[in-house]
Amino acid sequence: MADEIERKFLVTGADWRSEAVKKSQIRQGYIAVNERCAVRIRIADSEALLNIKSSGLAIARKEYEYSIPMNDAVEMMQQFCAKQHVQKTRYYVHHQDRVWEIDVFEGLNAGLVIAEVELETETDHVDLPSWVGEEVSGEAKYLNSNLALKPFQSWQR
Repeated sequence: MADEIERKFLVTGADWRSEAVKKSQIRQGYIAVNERCAVRIRIADSEALLNIKSSGLAIARKEYEYSIPMNDAVEMMQQFCAKQHVQKTRYYVHHQDRVWEIDVFEGLNAGLVIAEVELETETDHVDLPSWVGEEVSGEAKYLNSNLALKPFQSWQR
């Protein structure tokens, strides 16, 4: 069992792009989402994962993640996941002593760009890069599981 401690922020501008050191194509679908957990299948480039994450809006949550065969992941995504999958390109950017993950969403979530940073403790200080905007860690609509159900392009702005 692992504790995942992360904060999420909206991204302003594109200055981070010149600092990206690698990227990954991600597609994920949700088998189940309820008040206790979210169960998802993630295909990231050539890696397939089964992930179970505790629900809630706290920045610290329980997370279990297991590698699975790609064929199983594709079949489970087709058979068990809602029709809307979350698609995104994840970029990795080093800032200060941390690695930031910037997710540029695609499909029905196009236009949304979120930066995440993982922490050792909930009270860790984070030096925010200039391209980081509003913190959305505690906002349910920005959870990937919710973006699969109610995509960004359906939001009234």
